[in-house]
Amino acid sequence: MANLVRAALVQATWTGDTESMIAKHEEHARQAAAQGAKVIGFQEVFNAPYFCQVQEAEHYRWAEAVPDGPTVRRMRELARETGMVIVVPVFELEQPGFYYNTAAVIDADGSYLGKYRKHHIPQVKGFWEKYYFKPGNVGWPVFDTAVGRVGVYICYDRHFPEGWRELGLAGAQLVYNPSATSRGLSAYLWQLEQPAAAVANEYFIAAINRVGTEEYGDNDFYGTSYFVDPRGQFVGDVASDKEEELIVRDLDFGLIDEVRQQWAFYRDRRPDAYEGLVQP
Repeated sequence: MANLVRAALVQATWTGDTESMIAKHEEHARQAAAQGAKVIGFQEVFNAPYFCQVQEAEHYRWAEAVPDGPTVRRMRELARETGMVIVVPVFELEQPGFYYNTAAVIDADGSYLGKYRKHHIPQVKGFWEKYYFKPGNVGWPVFDTAVGRVGVYICYDRHFPEGWRELGLAGAQLVYNPSATSRGLSAYLWQLEQPAAAVANEYFIAAINRVGTEEYGDNDFYGTSYFVDPRGQFVGDVASDKEEELIVRDLDFGLIDEVRQQWAFYRDRRPDAYEGLVQP
């Protein structure tokens, strides 16, 4: 029997300031709710530019507390208003000197369920993230939400299969992957890695990328956000590579059980044979 969840994601252009960026996402969320969506996710550090194109101390100003900072409080109000689960990626300030690339997960009644902190932090041209972020230290949480079990993996994390598997072992049905990735660096991987991860781990993935260029560098964020199912097939069309877009799709969570019974990858795992994978 079908177990349909109407899910949404937003790929957005940078507006130039936090207030208008948040307001724009609030409007997209209201539009998604009007279309019947019950869960929505935003792009990496959605309320700021992708400042990691440079290494400048001025950009610590984008950081705020989670969950007690202004953005997450505002998103909790939005969740209560719309009745949607919301995945909220922000630059987190835990205490002076402790900064993380984080996503808060808010339930449909506005309650704060917890956070995921990005584990894998890149430090290459145009993506100088180690200057700003400590590696994540809260594991691989999967959250019991009004729509089911939702996990988060952030951008560069997607290149590492271990976290995808941790989320699957914890029972994830839908994993949001908010990102900021540029055309010249990894475009050919974008529609390869996440469908493969959806197949290997037998759940749905919402792959979100920024779109356009911003004032702190020449990274060309190429959008093409999408939902992919446990068979590795896109759910509906992939988004534009140049324009802002709200995507709303129906995900049949019943497909997860069907695929896991047919392919049985979890049954045939051999964790007893994998010790070498975690050796330094």
